[in-house]
Amino acid sequence: MKTTTLNIWLIACIFLLNACEKEDLSFESGDIEIEVETGKNWLHDYPLFLGITKKNPPQFAIWVEDTLGNYLSTVFVTYKIATEDWVNNNGNRRKEALPHWCFQRGIIYDDGLMLPTKKHPLTDGITGATPKENTTIQIQPKNLETPFVVKAEFNHSTDFNEAYPQSAKEGNNDYSGGEEGSGQPAVIYSATVLSTTKKTEFILIGHSSPDGNDGIVYGSTNGLTSAKSIVKNIRITVR
Repeated sequence: MKTTTLNIWLIACIFLLNACEKEDLSFESGDIEIEVETGKNWLHDYPLFLGITKKNPPQFAIWVEDTLGNYLSTVFVTYKIATEDWVNNNGNRRKEALPHWCFQRGIIYDDGLMLPTKKHPLTDGITGATPKENTTIQIQPKNLETPFVVKAEFNHSTDFNEAYPQSAKEGNNDYSGGEEGSGQPAVIYSATVLSTTKKTEFILIGHSSPDGNDGIVYGSTNGLTSAKSIVKNIRITVR
């Protein structure tokens, strides 16, 4: 298990951007604003039964690392990931959901996997329901020295395509958890914050392990289609 000396006042506020137009967030000098602008595939048709689908937003995590790639602290993670709150998962822990974040944290739970469990969920202060629209996250860093890296990982369940089909067999490179798996693997974005940074944008740096068996960032995104437009843009503003 990795340790950290970083202190962060984790989440001060999480609002939909349209709500912020009515009530502005209050920022102090040094606060960090992360704006997540949704892409055309933010909402995904998740199959329920008899051809009925549900519009699901993605699961995602945002966290901080040092410039050597060492995990420091999680800023935000969606409630389902944080509490194992999957509907009808039938014991499937869905390790393929956000494997890069999981391996960076390095916390192993009772069943040998790295996703939080119902018995050991993450702290409420850094979790929340997945927003269905553009979102602003405000964090108040304490004793966080620049430069540092902020990463974000996004994933849909059952987002199958030609490169990652539902029929893929376990053990193959295109296997992503089976019928209820991810399909296309999670996409990973990154931004470096320097002492001079006022505004910067995240860049897509690759995707996670399709089956969740490792925490590697795979740089090629050639096999990805709709996964690349879950997010339109992510911006950081240092106040």
